[in-house]
Amino acid sequence: MISITEALDLIDQHAAKSPAQQVAALEAVGCLLAEDVASDIDSPPYDKAMMDGYAVVAADLASDSAELDVIEVITAGNVPTKKVAASQAAQIMTGAPIPAGADAVVMIEQTQMIGEARVRIEAPNITAGKNIMPKASSLARGATVLSAGKRLRPLEVGILAEVGRDHVSVVPQPRVAILSTGDELVEVGEMPGPGRIRNSNGPMLAAQIAAAEGTPINLGIARDVRQELTEKIARGLEADILVLSGGVSAGLLDLVPSVLAEHQVVQIFHKVQLKPGKPIWFGKRVVSGKTTLVFGLPGNPVSSMVCFELFVRRAIGLLAGRTENELRSAEVELAEPFFHRGDRPTLFPARWVNAAQRTAAPLAWKGSADLAAMAAADLLLQFPAGDAEYLAGDRIAGLVL
Repeated sequence: MISITEALDLIDQHAAKSPAQQVAALEAVGCLLAEDVASDIDSPPYDKAMMDGYAVVAADLASDSAELDVIEVITAGNVPTKKVAASQAAQIMTGAPIPAGADAVVMIEQTQMIGEARVRIEAPNITAGKNIMPKASSLARGATVLSAGKRLRPLEVGILAEVGRDHVSVVPQPRVAILSTGDELVEVGEMPGPGRIRNSNGPMLAAQIAAAEGTPINLGIARDVRQELTEKIARGLEADILVLSGGVSAGLLDLVPSVLAEHQVVQIFHKVQLKPGKPIWFGKRVVSGKTTLVFGLPGNPVSSMVCFELFVRRAIGLLAGRTENELRSAEVELAEPFFHRGDRPTLFPARWVNAAQRTAAPLAWKGSADLAAMAAADLLLQFPAGDAEYLAGDRIAGLVL
């Protein structure tokens, strides 16, 4: 049995960043860019008006007011046909190109038409460049607009569209297959009969995978029958990560490790000094250049949840090329006394009493099957191995959920 730190180090050694793939830009949100992206255009492609108004020669407004002849109207999507000379102006719409000769734009609110083709302007401080966005001031042709390693958000998808990229090379989000095992499990929509329970781990793990920015693939439930396990594990090994829930302890029907071995999955570790989550199993298969990481999580739901957050989330992040893969740690002050008993380091659910002051109280948690109590948890307190009495005000490490 190894320590949590040793287990994390082994995951780090075996979880390498996935090869880059070309994907549609709309499917790349959350992924890391695997290439530099250069602009194929100048943006804006011309000096453009930043607001509705009149394109003018700034020198005509040196005294803050003037009456000018309006020589044309320029709408967005059209180009000017006339040059603006002294004592002239062109009515212009937001986004339209600035006509030759003009060097400023006066907003429409500072103007008043006089007849059909003359405008009076009352506008102080009009200088060259006023209300004009110069050509290529946002993007310049050939310039790098997004660098490799950038995490793509909807904003970056907009930039990709602006420079004509509807596909882009990214480190893909890992595909994570989920297989819940056990004769006792029934689907969520079924009423459990005698000796049966609903499969809460499958949906919970799918939600955790999505929250960790992986792509969940639900393989359903596999009974404790070797043939059924063999078939569904084979499907799961097509993914980047296979997460199994249950079947990794030492019981008569805990068949998962032996079936994995038949599929050329090599065990890297089994059992970690951790409560809850001691039976966790981790292995790896490499066949024909395809690597799949495999996690066997304990069947008890809290154990499964904790092991995912500690270990599987980290692997998903590493495959996706991310470095910020750990839960947020915090030093916590106990709000009340607590007696801890156990021979392993324990992650104990707690709630904030005062989040700003980092004071927390342990919950009335009944163990690794008590998922309902976990729903009230804001964090996990990290109690070292051994029996110890803690007093209110004592400080202890915690992991914020």
